[in-house]
Amino acid sequence: MPYILSVGTCDPEHTLGQGDTVEFARELFSDHFSHIDRLLRVFENGQIETRNFVNEVQWYKENHTLQCKNDIYIEKSVEYGVSAIENCLANNTYMDKQIPYNEIDAIFFVSTTGFSTPSIEARIMNKLPFSPHTKRIPIWGLGCAGGASGLARAHDYCLAYPQAKVLLVCVELCSLTFQKQDYSKSNLIGTSLFADGVGAVMMVGDEVKEHELTIEKTIPKTIASQSTLMPDSEEVMGWDVKDEGLYVIFSKDIPHIVDSWFYPTIHQFLIDQDLEMGDIKHFIAHPGGMKVLNAYMSSLDIPASMFHDSLEILKRYGNMSSVTVIYVLNRFLQKNISSGEKGLVMALGPGFSSEVVLIEWVE
Repeated sequence: MPYILSVGTCDPEHTLGQGDTVEFARELFSDHFSHIDRLLRVFENGQIETRNFVNEVQWYKENHTLQCKNDIYIEKSVEYGVSAIENCLANNTYMDKQIPYNEIDAIFFVSTTGFSTPSIEARIMNKLPFSPHTKRIPIWGLGCAGGASGLARAHDYCLAYPQAKVLLVCVELCSLTFQKQDYSKSNLIGTSLFADGVGAVMMVGDEVKEHELTIEKTIPKTIASQSTLMPDSEEVMGWDVKDEGLYVIFSKDIPHIVDSWFYPTIHQFLIDQDLEMGDIKHFIAHPGGMKVLNAYMSSLDIPASMFHDSLEILKRYGNMSSVTVIYVLNRFLQKNISSGEKGLVMALGPGFSSEVVLIEWVE
């Protein structure tokens, strides 16, 4: 089975406290909601403390064209992507030597917050000395589910090519989709949640001599994955594309959907793997928000302590869409987890859909 060897991240340079974003939202929305103080409680209830953004807050108070936003998306995606990849391939927390760029067989690039043709990984390959024959697999439109889905597709690739070394790169600059003139509650909630971030993951097939690369006592191998689509649920989450750019679609029913729909999908997946919920010791969950985390706990009947790492990432970074679960995974790679213990990487996204990856730590 494939192995996860390393994670690298890159935080955009502008960090804002949640108090600053509350005042920003008050200034923007106060003329459009008579009960603005009550609505702004969503910032406090979400328990997010800080978030990172690609621009200073003043930039978001001004109108910008889709072209302007997308130009920044391309420029910063390449810059941050290069940094995350460099961090991943030379991460001495996990590995005792750098992986040469020309040994990477494939790059899976995941994003949903901007457009680029050629895609971002091609532009990154012109900045770093990858082989020109590196296979490129760009994936767009999976939103918050993209990080877990990217891991699953990299797993599939490494199964097919057991000697492969593969990079997953997730870039989400959610703040560039912000619409100053959108006074909907969905935009208000999105303003309280979403942030920017970049993550990269190094995976290898089981014929790669991973013990010669890692310095960890145990490392996670990916066992199986499951993708699940809820029929006729396009309006739950996604983008509404207009002349000014991407307008967020964010249904207030998402926590209820998670609570009622998610357990059967997980239950069947575990049955297929001859496992029970009690066999899962670690939950590497994408923290879509506090209500989503609470819905995970309710649906799966799991104590809050099992989602401590997801909550800590949510507090420090907010919801970085597909990238967030990579940050959570990074925390788990830093733990001393015993051989044989199993975990689930979980995320939800547009569609409405779920992505689940089963992992097991091995010596």
